[in-house]
Amino acid sequence: MKQKRFDLAGFAGRYKLPLLLVLLAALAAVPFLGLSSYVVRVFCMVFTYSILTISLNFVTGYLGATSMGHASLYCVGAYVGALAATRAGCNIWVSLVLAVLVGCLAGGLLGVCTIKLSGSYMTVTTLAFAQVVTMVAKNWTSVTNGTLGIKDIPKARLLGAELTVRNGGMYFVGLGLLILCLLFSSMVIRSKYGRAFIAVRDDELGARMMGLKTRNYRLLGTVISGALAGLAGCYYAYLTGYIDPVTFSFDISMTILTMAILGGLASLPGSIAGAAILTVFPELLRSLDVYRYLFFGFILVIMMRLRPQGILGSVKAARYTLPKGVLRPAAAMEQGKEGT
Repeated sequence: MKQKRFDLAGFAGRYKLPLLLVLLAALAAVPFLGLSSYVVRVFCMVFTYSILTISLNFVTGYLGATSMGHASLYCVGAYVGALAATRAGCNIWVSLVLAVLVGCLAGGLLGVCTIKLSGSYMTVTTLAFAQVVTMVAKNWTSVTNGTLGIKDIPKARLLGAELTVRNGGMYFVGLGLLILCLLFSSMVIRSKYGRAFIAVRDDELGARMMGLKTRNYRLLGTVISGALAGLAGCYYAYLTGYIDPVTFSFDISMTILTMAILGGLASLPGSIAGAAILTVFPELLRSLDVYRYLFFGFILVIMMRLRPQGILGSVKAARYTLPKGVLRPAAAMEQGKEGT
């Protein structure tokens, strides 16, 4: 008798609500555990990267397009939030709204540039878009202060009280933003727009033959992605109090993409899992200096061999987003069964 394999993604799906409640209760208790500011800040970065990974999943996971310049949208949100705070005197809540709006515009611009492209052509275009944004941040010195960056970003405040990492204020702001992003993303994915995204990813020609305006949905996906990335960027600016163009390099884009693949493409819980692992794990191995990247890469390679669809992802989503040959033969057989 064939032994049934444990399906982690299926288990998480069956017990989603109890697991979510336990996770929220545990996260809400973190600031009251007497942890150091450094540990709390790491949690805040997990929230930031979780939002970024969710935003990237709208393009890569649900639309099936690989973006290698997602840090550009992150950069736009951070600079909008920093400039709104330092130049216009806006509080964090107004800055967040402005960052979302400008992020929508940046995402729409990226969508217009790539709306007729696919495959490697779109990937290269997103990379070029990121380079343009970086060059603007470096050379538009009258606005961005160039390579010196923007410093002394005011602390976030709520009802006159200062929100910092030490008192847990910024922690709860990040947690609240992540919850809002999860609720919004879940609503979009469960709606007709989410089903259209998946149809475009699985078979764009077939979706077009069914009457879907695929280009409009691809553009909508990049707009949503830009909005969420802008939100994460603004939060990061207030969290650190300083930003510069180097912060939003190509490495950040690759890190976000790796988080999405590791956690599971087209999976909201997977986005959080991938962001948490790739944020916390390097910090735990920081004492190993540069050698920690050796272990880091080794674990990623093993993960891609054993479960290429990601920790909480599905084979079906990975089939249309990962390069050919990445899926194991067993996974390929499962695809064959699905098609019969």
